Amino acid sequence: MTTRRAFLKSTLAAGTALAAPLSLARSSHAAGSDKIKIGLIGCGGRGSGAAANAMNAGPDVTLVAMADIFADRATGARTRLKQLKPDQVAVDDDHLFIGFDAYQKVIDCVDVVLIAAASHFHPAYLQAAVAAGKHVFCEKPHALDVPGLKVAMAAGEEAKRKGLSLVSGLCWRYDPAVRETIQRIHDGAIGEIITVQENYLTVPYVLRERQPGWSEMEYQFQNWYHFNWLSGDQTAQQLIHSIDKASWVLGDVPPLKAWGMGGRQVCLDPKYGDQFDHHAVVFEYENGVRVFGFCRDIPGCYNGTTDVVFGSKGRAQMPSRCRIEGATPWEYRGQKASMYDLEHVELFQGIRTGKPVNNTRYMYTTTMLAILAQMVCYTGQEITWEKAMQSTLDYRLPAYGLDAEPPVKPRDDGVYPTAMPGITPFV
Repeated sequence: MTTRRAFLKSTLAAGTALAAPLSLARSSHAAGSDKIKIGLIGCGGRGSGAAANAMNAGPDVTLVAMADIFADRATGARTRLKQLKPDQVAVDDDHLFIGFDAYQKVIDCVDVVLIAAASHFHPAYLQAAVAAGKHVFCEKPHALDVPGLKVAMAAGEEAKRKGLSLVSGLCWRYDPAVRETIQRIHDGAIGEIITVQENYLTVPYVLRERQPGWSEMEYQFQNWYHFNWLSGDQTAQQLIHSIDKASWVLGDVPPLKAWGMGGRQVCLDPKYGDQFDHHAVVFEYENGVRVFGFCRDIPGCYNGTTDVVFGSKGRAQMPSRCRIEGATPWEYRGQKASMYDLEHVELFQGIRTGKPVNNTRYMYTTTMLAILAQMVCYTGQEITWEKAMQSTLDYRLPAYGLDAEPPVKPRDDGVYPTAMPGITPFV
């Protein structure tokens, strides 16, 4: 176990180096200006929040371009952000881009790209931003399938070669309390890690009623969260945060295999798309550690988001009250700061100082864990990491448009077909 502990410490040191205030030379942005020009791709709630968080990183951060598929979403977000940050929002009508090609127009006129569109597009947008030599903040998940993950990770490696910052929206990596708790775990505060329990239990995400005149594709984009080809289900949207902390605790080493179960028991209405309403997954690691992950999107149930790490000398609990019980009891009483702000503070400190932040390594592992979780829950099969990485499932479409044919359609009864464990095959 000495080897493993040494590995964990070396991994932590590397992660700390990545998370520290780093950056890129001023010559790499704004053509000598003191302003850092940012552009937002995806103007929903998370996108608007990311833009506000980015502007909280300093008065030199200016929002100059925005993009969305829907005009009302883009204009509404611009109005809200202008009210919130009147001196830092400078998006005129010529830089409010609408449509499926709008992302590239944003990339072309900014220094830093904030990617918060429907998750389906994250790999392609990340690839385009890095190819254009832009620093990137990219929301999670970073892909929904293995081909997309390979695109995203290739972009991450290219960002390293170009000296570009790439910060992930796996936001708990930037929470001061969680950082210190995991540091203490790595230092041996709870002894050898035995198992990790992760819970993300909540209610269904926002639903938009179908409107007259909407095509089937427009309806799915309006409710992208509830369609697998656009969001990857709850394992990629919510549980990913929990299993990211577990992976961090374990040194971001891939598991050997996983198995699980899930289904659609309560949320049967067509408005819930083609997704499950509950998942349970077990990841098995080479050193014998198991990670248990549970998520649920069902109304009227107990809700909670908790992380419990069990060790040979005690246990650690996160995130709402970070504490350690056992041989070395401790409770976090330090700095309280918004992790959503800090991920941008460290991104822009990196840009100002010329020392890039790059989160590619753990982006890869955590995103694949979320993909693997959906694989095992949807198929009901035990799947190894190596086999999962051979998956050919590819959600990309040959063309995009609101009048295009979506890859999933409702049956005659209006219900969307869903996966059936034991029947749905691994692809």
